[in-house]
Amino acid sequence: MIAAQSSAWFQLNGQFAWKWCKDHPWLMIILPSIPISFFYLYATKYLVEGFGGAMWPSRFVSFGIGIIVFALLVYCFNNEIINTKTIVSMLLAVILLCVQVFWK
Repeated sequence: MIAAQSSAWFQLNGQFAWKWCKDHPWLMIILPSIPISFFYLYATKYLVEGFGGAMWPSRFVSFGIGIIVFALLVYCFNNEIINTKTIVSMLLAVILLCVQVFWK
């Protein structure tokens, strides 16, 4: 799921970090689409299997990972600071992940 979320971030937000991505939107749509789809397909498959066939936990885990990945990549590639609001949001995402993984 980390690979899926990261790849999707680069596909969608590369236009704000690099001129090449902004200048080639069709390539940014076409080239990464199939690999990203495979990442999401298999990540979802393994998460649902890991949660005994339940789909809701996999959705919450995907969401939590997505929040954390997004915040870190924006910080690294767009030089946006991680402020208090972002830290609280990331902590909530970690709590959401912990509820799904550890609450039986």
